[in-house]
Amino acid sequence: MRTITKIMANIPQEFKVAPIKQETWLVNGELKTWTGKFTDVFSPISTTDQYERTRLGSIPAMGEAEGIEAIESAANAYGKGQGLWPTMKVADRIDCMQKFVSKMKGTREDVVKLLMWEIGKTLSDSQKEFDRTVEYIENTIEEYKKMDREGARFQKSEGVHAMIRRGPLGVVLCLGPYNYPINETFSLLIPALIMGNTVILKPPKFGVLSLSPILPAFAESFPPGAINIIYGRGRDVAGPIVQSGKVDVLALIGNSTSARALQDQHPHKNRLRMIFSLEAKNPAIILPDADLDLAIEECIAGTLSFNGQRCTALKIIYVHEKIADEFNRQFSQKVDAMKFGNPWEEGVKLTPLPEPEKPDYIQGLIDDAKSHGASVLNAKGGQRYDNYIFPPVIYPVNKNMRIYHEEQFGPAIPILSFRDISEPLDDMAESNYGQQVSLFGKDPKELAPLIDGLTNLVCRVNLNSSCQRGPDVFPFTGRKDSAAGTLSIHDGLRSFSIRTMVAAKENQYNNGIITDLLDSKKSNFINTDYIL
Repeated sequence: MRTITKIMANIPQEFKVAPIKQETWLVNGELKTWTGKFTDVFSPISTTDQYERTRLGSIPAMGEAEGIEAIESAANAYGKGQGLWPTMKVADRIDCMQKFVSKMKGTREDVVKLLMWEIGKTLSDSQKEFDRTVEYIENTIEEYKKMDREGARFQKSEGVHAMIRRGPLGVVLCLGPYNYPINETFSLLIPALIMGNTVILKPPKFGVLSLSPILPAFAESFPPGAINIIYGRGRDVAGPIVQSGKVDVLALIGNSTSARALQDQHPHKNRLRMIFSLEAKNPAIILPDADLDLAIEECIAGTLSFNGQRCTALKIIYVHEKIADEFNRQFSQKVDAMKFGNPWEEGVKLTPLPEPEKPDYIQGLIDDAKSHGASVLNAKGGQRYDNYIFPPVIYPVNKNMRIYHEEQFGPAIPILSFRDISEPLDDMAESNYGQQVSLFGKDPKELAPLIDGLTNLVCRVNLNSSCQRGPDVFPFTGRKDSAAGTLSIHDGLRSFSIRTMVAAKENQYNNGIITDLLDSKKSNFINTDYIL
């Protein structure tokens, strides 16, 4: 048996990590040292022959007291709308954000390594997540400049002058997901923050340490209380924060059960704004005239990129019965050809699962499907590892099976055939979810009516391509239980803000006051200056 020393020696030097004890948390502009209990953080990657999760470090096990301290910090910083951050000039808020992203860039190597070790994301995907996040921040800054330019003028209608701008909503609680603990978390955090809201961020359970290298950049870039970062279980810290009634916006990417549980704890539900990106059961529909090679390639990417742990993953495949046998044969072969290994290994597509219980969950889906008449088509499907289960291609799936209804959020691929296009369309209409669909075919006469109907069932129809979130300039949202609010570079800024205005009837008295306000440049709202 190899020793730990030898196994560690097989890990490339540039990807080795030392355990991190996350002793600081950010509140009221101060990186405070935590002296209470800690929770260990483990990697699904083993460094021994006999499998054992690697201890990566520890995080503070915070509770109600720290949650209340964080919400008080954010509420005081907002200052009933009169705080430094919400009333700050747009140019000054942008300067803070530019300072932050400049400092963040220096953490790339550490963040990428932690993403690989914590959640098993491949090296290339970890690098893409970091780089895409930096690009997202920079593009958000530019979009905010554009938005501010459009608002830096008076309008006149029916004898009333008005200056209309977008203003902050208040205090925002941000809860990001483990599958994109940097990118998707920041897709909530960055627009909320730059629009003048004060924010409390609780990192996800998995991927929590990936934020550690960036923590000092937050503390050094923003005024006290504008951004607060806490640790702990959601029920221990997020619950008390919401129960305080001081949260104006709940921003969450994750599970609808968690979203509803938090929403229900707010004492003034009608005042709570919600921005959610939740479950999806995105289908692929493969028509008989589809390019089979292309459909298989895109469905492989759609179902198994990051092991299918994406809300935008293809979670169920409908194949026309005329081509089902050939599709299943080629698709199963392609799945079995995928390489499983550690995230930094060349050519690896399938990596260890961060949730220790996920292999057992997938096995439960397999057993249930088999009990209702399905088979696992691929030879490797269901093979067990300590930290993985090889993706099963399950066919034929029917409505009696759990995998038909549940969002598996992992490496399992249900396939069913259809004879009439009304079958998948009816299923989508009855589904609780409505995010995206992938449609494969080429005949415009067939595609046109399908596209027209599908756009009223989901929010994005991907033609001959897998479902995805990007590019970030496009709206990202969903119908029914899949989302509340819209995220993109532009829409994110709108979601975390509200149109506000100053209006005055046109007369000599008011005209003089407005002129004096503009000339004095004393108001950050009534101001026609803007950033090019």
